[in-house]
Amino acid sequence: MPSPRALACPASLKRVLAAREAAVALAEGFADAGVDCDTLPLADGGEGTADVLPGVIEAASVIPFDPMLLDPFTSSRPLGELLARIRAERLIVGLGGTANMDAGAGMLEVLDALPPTTVLCDVATALYDAPRLYGPQKGATPEQVVQLEARFRADARLAPYAQLAGSGAAGGLGAAFAFLGAELVPGAAAVLDSLGFDPAPYALVVTGEGRVDATTAEGKAPAEVARRCASAGVPCVVFGGVIERPLAGTESAELSGDPARAREDLWELGRRLGRSLL
Repeated sequence: MPSPRALACPASLKRVLAAREAAVALAEGFADAGVDCDTLPLADGGEGTADVLPGVIEAASVIPFDPMLLDPFTSSRPLGELLARIRAERLIVGLGGTANMDAGAGMLEVLDALPPTTVLCDVATALYDAPRLYGPQKGATPEQVVQLEARFRADARLAPYAQLAGSGAAGGLGAAFAFLGAELVPGAAAVLDSLGFDPAPYALVVTGEGRVDATTAEGKAPAEVARRCASAGVPCVVFGGVIERPLAGTESAELSGDPARAREDLWELGRRLGRSLL
């Protein structure tokens, strides 16, 4: 009987560990238990996408989300300024993990055209749902969420695209890109397809991110991994530094929540899961 093999395919733990570092820590834990573990670092359009998929312009690298500097009125103008300087026949842009919540208004102040562009959206959220779901994460008070919702609805340019899946990604940047003619696609699915993700050969797949909550199921990488594992009949474990809402159909593994221990936590998780396979 062949020895069991595992696959470590995490997304990044924002501002703590890159996806590649997290995958290696898990694999080393599995190895200590005597189990072979392949690594496949993942992303979904948000932070870390450019690390796993070359050629992507990552919005999060230009307007990074910093939990220590929360401002729900951060402008997306810096992204527009960058894109306006780029001369390319085609663009791939990753959306997710940004600080802005302006529905792309800042970007549209300085950008009025794009070459053929594909946008990898980290969530499927529609435009008008974004302030409610993501505004509080970015520092918005309940009163400011109402204000943001009104601003989103007041921009008539975006109304025809407001129901598109992904239009609410990155603080509404998805809708602004659609207005400029870009194609919005599910980021996690696009990344997994590009990397050739296939859970079938494995006895266990481990994925996760820094925080697993209601937004994870909106299309982020761990949710897409879990969906494909379920279709293939392969067990899936989803870890999180914090787990607020587990993904259905998976085993959850909450880490200590201490960023300084993240690498050690993942090594220990890999070792524990590896021993369970033997």
